[in-house]
Amino acid sequence: MGNRRTRKKGRAAVRKVVVGVTGSPGSLTALHRAAAEARVRGAELRVVLAWQAPGGELGSRNGLGPCALAECRAAAVERLRDALDTAFGAGVPGVTLAGFTVRGTAGAALVDTARDPEDLLVVGTGSRTALRRLVRPSVARYCLAHAACPVLVVPPSPLQAELDAAHRRNFWRIPLDPRELAR
Repeated sequence: MGNRRTRKKGRAAVRKVVVGVTGSPGSLTALHRAAAEARVRGAELRVVLAWQAPGGELGSRNGLGPCALAECRAAAVERLRDALDTAFGAGVPGVTLAGFTVRGTAGAALVDTARDPEDLLVVGTGSRTALRRLVRPSVARYCLAHAACPVLVVPPSPLQAELDAAHRRNFWRIPLDPRELAR
């Protein structure tokens, strides 16, 4: 029969929309966008939370037993539930939803889950300060370089910049200027 693509309203049919979550505001923004894309395309929404054992793979080889790994996985499942509850509350996203916790790095887990060319991979971007880029590589860049399907990169919510500024102001104990409240 071959690998035929059916067209729906001028778009190639998407089998599934895959999105990664961590529970951060940026990942929740990406989750909402992925749910909207899945609704428009009539696709299944797969929500992935990647996790690693403390110390990464090296840490799991140096004495973490099956009990500790089971606890790490259980914590990842709970974080996924919390992220879905935060994003959708008691409501439903209006699409078929499947949640997955995957042991591994976020980029590799997402690329592996969205391995079909008909899939759509949705990733969020967080704040990318120089220190953060040095310590933690970009999941979005990894996905763009390695995915076999289209990748939609969702910028952070405009409110995120204001939230980051408030955190910096609180951290450095800078008083709030009342004129800022009048905006």
